[in-house]
This record gives sequence, C-alpha cells and structure tokens, in this order.
Amino acid sequence: MVIVNPLTQLDLDTLRRRRSMKWLRYPADVLPMWVAEMDTPLAPPVAEALERAVRLGDTGYAQLDRLAEAFAGFAYNRFGWWPDPGHCALVGDVAQGILEVLDIVTERGDVVLIGAPTYSPFLRIIPRAGRTLRENPMVRGADGRYRLDLDRLASDLAAPDVKAYLLVNPHNPAGTVPTRDELVAVATLCEEHGVRLLSDEIHAPLVHPGAEFVPLLTLPEAQRAIVFVSASKAWNLAGLKTALAVAGSAAVGDLRSIPADAEIAAGIFGIIASEAAFRAGGPWLDDLLAGLDQNRVLLESLFAKYLPGIGYSPPEATFLAWLDCADLGLGDDPAAVFLERGHAYVYLAYGISTMLNVSGEKAGTGAGVLIRALEPLEGIPIMQHNRGIERLRDLARGPGRLAAALRIDIRLDGLDLCRKGPLWLARGDRKAGDIGESTRIGISKDADRILRFYLADNPFVSGPRALNGG
Repeated sequence: MVIVNPLTQLDLDTLRRRRSMKWLRYPADVLPMWVAEMDTPLAPPVAEALERAVRLGDTGYAQLDRLAEAFAGFAYNRFGWWPDPGHCALVGDVAQGILEVLDIVTERGDVVLIGAPTYSPFLRIIPRAGRTLRENPMVRGADGRYRLDLDRLASDLAAPDVKAYLLVNPHNPAGTVPTRDELVAVATLCEEHGVRLLSDEIHAPLVHPGAEFVPLLTLPEAQRAIVFVSASKAWNLAGLKTALAVAGSAAVGDLRSIPADAEIAAGIFGIIASEAAFRAGGPWLDDLLAGLDQNRVLLESLFAKYLPGIGYSPPEATFLAWLDCADLGLGDDPAAVFLERGHAYVYLAYGISTMLNVSGEKAGTGAGVLIRALEPLEGIPIMQHNRGIERLRDLARGPGRLAAALRIDIRLDGLDLCRKGPLWLARGDRKAGDIGESTRIGISKDADRILRFYLADNPFVSGPRALNGG
C-alpha cells in the first residue's frame, strides 16, 4: 500500500494564503509555530462532504444527526469500544463541553483538580466558570516522560473541597498515554472520594506505535465518568466547531441535564466534516500517523546529534513534543535568550510552553542559530554539501553566539537549502550577507524551561534559495 504523507503535500506559499489564526496573527516573515493546527490538506472524504454541503447551500443550524453513530463505529474499529450513541450529546468543542458538565456536577467555588502541566486554556476557562482550579503535579520518569503521580493524586482527591477531576488522555501537552492500570487506579480513587471524573480524549486518534489508548468508559470503575471527543485534532478541523460529550452508563442523567441550546455552539460544517472523518477518514489518518511517527523519531536523532543538551522524549501520542532546556545554561527563561541573542520571534503562549512547529523547509541565518528538525527525506542525506556553509558558520559565531549557548555543533558539512534542507535555522539578516530569504521563528515562554514543538505541521515546503544564492 502506498503511503501519502499529508504533512508533505502543501508548500509554504500555499499555507500563507490560509486565513486561519495561525497564518494571520503574525507578519509574513514569521513562521508560525504556536498553535495546534496542522499544515495538511483536508482528508479527501472530508473535503468531498463539505463540497457537497456547499453546493446544497447546507449552512443552517446544527443538529446531532448521525454523528454519534459515526463516532461509535470509529471507536469500535480503532479501540474495540462501542459507545452507546444514545449516551452522546452535541457540544461546540471539548472545552465548552467540559464547562457545561462542570456546571451540572459541581457548584460555584468547588475545586476542580487537574494534572500539571496541562492544556493552558483550562487554566483560564475553569476559574472563569466560578470553579477553583487546583493543580495535581505529574512526575517525570526516567524516560523523560510525564506520568500520573498516583500517590499524590490519592492525597489530593481526599481533600473535601475537591469535587471533580479533569483527566487528559492522551495527555496534552506531555504526549503520554495512561496505562489501563493507571486509569483503573484513577477511576477507583475518584469513586472512593466521591469526585466526578471527566476525561478530555480529543487526542485519542493520534496514538503512536508502542502505546495503547484505553477509552476510559471501557472500565467498569468509570461508569460515572463523562468523556469528551472530537475529530478536530486528528483531522485538522478546529475551526469547524463540533464535539461530543459521552456519558458512562451511570452518568447518562447528568448528560441529559446539559441545556438544549448548548448544541447551537456546534456548526453544521463541523458535524458534516466530523461524520465524514469518522466514517471514511481512517486511511488518511493512518498516513498522517506514519508521518508523525517519522517526525518524532527524526527529531530525537537530530537533537541527539546537534543539541544533546536538550531533553527530549518522543511523545507516545499527539503531535506535540516538549523540549527541556534546563541543561543549556540559559536561565529560567530560555525564550528571552533566544529573543535577545538570536533575534528569534518570541510568543508567550499562555505562560505554559514554548511552542514550535515542524512545518517548513526554508532557512534563514542571523546573529544566532536555533536548530529545528524536519521530516526524513528518502534517499537524501541529512547533511549535504553547500559552499555557503562557511558564511553560515561565520554568522553563527557572530554577536548573538546563540549556537554556543545552545551547544549546537555548527560543523554542518553541507545543507542543501535549495529544496531539501532538513533544518530550520534562526532569523535571517540580509545585512549579514546575501544569504537568501530571512525567516523568524515563533517562540513562547515557559516557566518550567520547556520548549514545545509541533510535529504535525508540513515538513516539506519548496522554494527556498540556497545559502550561496544558488
């Protein structure tokens, strides 16, 4: 079977014509790496379904229709789980669904426990809903991955003011997938302490080889739980607002209490696209997962070779990867160092993490170099000869000295940046030499000195000029 990697199908010029937040928020010379949006075309079944809807003028109000059945079929084929379509409720997105359910199962002022680190919007929206958010720190294992600290969780759940626990499975942003035993322990602890268990499972379709996603509601211990699912992450449909809240057998009454007008927040295009994705988008998803798996492995090998000071563990799921810069000697705010020394564009993404995506193939050089991995190139050596490398080396040793600060091995014995350069470098500066187009890298701050990469963006774009102008 021929695999067509969706991450390789769009070039940068095409992407820049998009009108999404990712591509409009910053100037044209900024490569956006700050938001969970993939640089892929739509899966063909999704595109065809939307085209049919447009031709029909099918742009009215949304209704659940057959979406729950489509999701149940997908969940059964992927995870061996058949959620009862009658136990599903339509909501605009996962975050809205969580707030609707919290409004039912908790009271204003109640404590909602959540693992830390976490998806940063939760840090804002839950307190705005009148609940008190309390973080339950995860622990970092010997493999560098964050996992649940069950002992600490047991202690935190025992607090009498804790009324709900929000699990994120697979975890965003750490990329870990809880094991069956961990999930059983979590559900059992919640039941013991009378704490309602909610689970964000939006990244469930994006689990990589070697890990297994266990749907929470397959566990007998979790039948009072409510989970939240959507096609938005796996099929790149974030702007087409649609998600489902799915209740365990003992929580259906709570689901029925969601106000009927909550489904108005969903869009009819989101329902149409999501149904097509769940029913017929499996082959496209398989191709995407193959591309993401290549990217996470390549990223590990390139960091090991060129940035050994960065801590990185390939994620078990999602298109995210966290990079630990604590050993680089850059202080508590590495993003500020990148800005000061490398003139890299800095974006504060909710104070949680520095986010980069792996979506481009051009390179720019300037006062410093920030190395960024791209996709594996079949038959193409990662480093190829380019006589402009001496100029690059001179620039990297310039006033910024970012290369030294990041422990980058700058002996890049060749970069073919005409078409197949495997790396992005930091912001270019035309005054430093006639080295082609300049591009800035978008970076954001993280208090824990962690950088986050997006692996799900297009790793192959054409059109860059060589360092030597060739």
